[in-house]
Amino acid sequence: MIPNILSIAGSDPSGGAGIQADLKAISANGGYAMAAITALTAQNTKGVHGVELVSAAFVRAQIAAVFADIRVDAVKIGMLGTAEIATAVAEELRPRRVPIVLDPVMVAKGGDRLLAEAAVVALRERLLPLATVITPNLPEAADLLGEPEAQDRATMERQAEALLALGPQAVLLKGGHLQGQSSADLFLTHAMRVWIDAPRIATRNTHGTGCTLSAALATQLALTQDPLAAARAAKAYTLAAIRAADGLSVGQGHGPTDHFHHMRSLS
Repeated sequence: MIPNILSIAGSDPSGGAGIQADLKAISANGGYAMAAITALTAQNTKGVHGVELVSAAFVRAQIAAVFADIRVDAVKIGMLGTAEIATAVAEELRPRRVPIVLDPVMVAKGGDRLLAEAAVVALRERLLPLATVITPNLPEAADLLGEPEAQDRATMERQAEALLALGPQAVLLKGGHLQGQSSADLFLTHAMRVWIDAPRIATRNTHGTGCTLSAALATQLALTQDPLAAARAAKAYTLAAIRAADGLSVGQGHGPTDHFHHMRSLS
């Protein structure tokens, strides 16, 4: 059975991140992709030039409309923007029994803030406890915890434990911001601690990698019902998409990954 995956996130007109990346990643991983849009952005590979938020009530209405008609096998949450939107999403999802992957999108690749600082509290207190897996990178983890960014694996472990204590079932803490030849992510639950290592790829084409990973993870979670297996599969898919990204010619800044790299290899 093809799983139905709902992404709740903002739109990126350049196609590399946000809803657009999620729809591609979900489809590439074998799911049927759906979307509830939280914000419109004016952005490209160089940065974010403007944001128009959707009202919290209408975000909630989009989610409710999907659930009223369609079986939802997993939800991915990305950019929320405000405390009001975060609260509305939490209230709409709380009664639903569905796996949730939460990517706490706070700052864009170019440094533009995408989550109001006041909304961090709502994200931390209302959405983290609902999540099956959260997928912060190191700056996002530091922001959620009010701490300096981790610079080593020992600090990553401590911060992952602190995030787990906030209520999610699992934490996939992405270590791509660490220095070194490998990109090490930490998967942590109350029962296991697993490092998922991969070689670091030298490329500027990393726009939307967090969106891509979390959307792939949500799809794999619906397919396997195994969070660790889903995390491994999502990382492998994202790594391959980054490795193939230099084959694209999109923009002059941080270019996107190649979500459909496997299809191009067949042509």
